Amino acid sequence: MILQREDIPNLISILRIFLTIPVVWMLLIRRFDIALVLFAIAGVSDGLDGFLAKHFGWQSKLGGLLDPMADKVLLVSSYVCLALLGLIPTLLMVLVILRDLVIVTGALVYNFRIEELEAEPSLISKFNTFAQIVLVIAVVLDQGWVGLPPGLLQLMVWVVFASTIASGVDYVWVWSRRAAGLSGKK
Repeated sequence: MILQREDIPNLISILRIFLTIPVVWMLLIRRFDIALVLFAIAGVSDGLDGFLAKHFGWQSKLGGLLDPMADKVLLVSSYVCLALLGLIPTLLMVLVILRDLVIVTGALVYNFRIEELEAEPSLISKFNTFAQIVLVIAVVLDQGWVGLPPGLLQLMVWVVFASTIASGVDYVWVWSRRAAGLSGKK
């Protein structure tokens, strides 16, 4: 198989998935400095693959799956590590994973039972992803480079907790109503 320029965004997403392995390892051995640098590289790669796909028209169905999958693999893995290390509440990790499982399951059911799914993340979902990323960065920073003010991490945990619930409920509500509306037309 010969790779084309159009494959570059997909390759970047695949590399981001593999970058999760050293991020997880560095978190687990408490090398938060290296984990933070790798997490930043993953963030830059996420912006780069999106820019290339949109700017050059290199968007693909595969890329539409790989990009969010790479993001979720990195975030969920980071949340599992931080919970295992006792740096975030286990309940928050479970909630983040449960929300993603509900969304992925719902998307698969919708795609195969109702119609092909072409979903854009909602505003609350984008905020939730942003808040999840900021919390990971803040926790890692707090472990070495910058001591955060007391209470700030706890506030951020509550923001992620609330936005995760709100985002999950929003997805279920919107897509259930959309599915009900479409099934009523058939």
